[in-house]
Amino acid sequence: MMNSRLFSSRLGRRILSVVVVAALLVLAVGPSGRAQTDQDRLAMVKAMTFGVFGTVVDWRSSIIREGEGLTGRLGFEVDWAQFADDWRAGYGPAMHRVRSGELPWTKVDDLHRMILDDLIEKHELTLLSEIERDNLNRVWHRLEPWPDTVSGLTRLRTRYVLSTLSDGNVALLVNLAKHSGLPWDAVLSAEFTHHYKPDPEVYLTAADLLGLEPEEVMMVAAHKGDLRAAAVIGFQTAYVPRPDEYGQDLEIDTTSDSDFDVVATDFNDLADRLGIR
Repeated sequence: MMNSRLFSSRLGRRILSVVVVAALLVLAVGPSGRAQTDQDRLAMVKAMTFGVFGTVVDWRSSIIREGEGLTGRLGFEVDWAQFADDWRAGYGPAMHRVRSGELPWTKVDDLHRMILDDLIEKHELTLLSEIERDNLNRVWHRLEPWPDTVSGLTRLRTRYVLSTLSDGNVALLVNLAKHSGLPWDAVLSAEFTHHYKPDPEVYLTAADLLGLEPEEVMMVAAHKGDLRAAAVIGFQTAYVPRPDEYGQDLEIDTTSDSDFDVVATDFNDLADRLGIR
C-alpha cells in the first residue's frame, strides 16, 4: 500500500503545480480561451467521472416514492415532496461542517442519518422504529436512475473509462450501481480523500487513481459548481443539466455555459456530441 504521507506530499505538490499552470494559461490565453482547439482537447479525454446525486440518479422522485410507500403501510400523513427537499437541503450544510473542521471526517451515510433524525421530529415521524429509520436512511442506496442514464452510460463506456466521482461513500455508490445496473468501470468517492467537493484533493486523487493527467479526464455533472471546481485543476467538463432534479417549483440555473467543454441535454445526447453512435 502506498505510504499515506508520501501520497499526501505528492498530491500537495501536484495541486500547487496545477494551480500555477492554470494561472499561466489564464495569463496566456484569457479566462475563457483555450490553448488548443476544442477537438484537440476532446481527443485527449480517456476517462469520464460523474457526479451522481441529481446527475445520474433522480433522488427527489425516489425519496417521494419511498415516503408514499410508508404512508401506504403505516398511515403517515406527510408532504413527502417537502420532506425530500428538506433532506437534500441539509446535505450542503452538513458537508460544510466537515470541511470547516467543526465535525471530524463523517461519511455521507452518517450525515444523511443526522439530517434524517432532525426531520423525523419536524415531520412527526417519531413512531418509526430504529429498523424503519435505518431502512429509510438507506433509500439513498436505491435511488432510481434518470431514463437516459443506463443507455447513455453504456454508449459512453464503449470509448471511455467511466467512474463515479461523488461525495457519496463507497458502499452507497456500489449499492446504487447494483440497484440500477450502472455500468461503471470504477467507483471513486470523496471518501478516499476525507475531503468533500469542491476541494481539489477529490478531483486530483481521482485522476491519480485512474493513472491519468487531469486534462485526460472529463467531469460530467448537472451542477455548475462541481464542474468549475474540476476545471480549475485541469479536468475537461461536460454539463448535463437535469431541470427536473428539484421538481417544478424551485428555479435552478440550468442555462448553457460556454465555460464548459460540452453541453448536452442528457447522456445519450452527450454520446452523440462526442461522435459515439
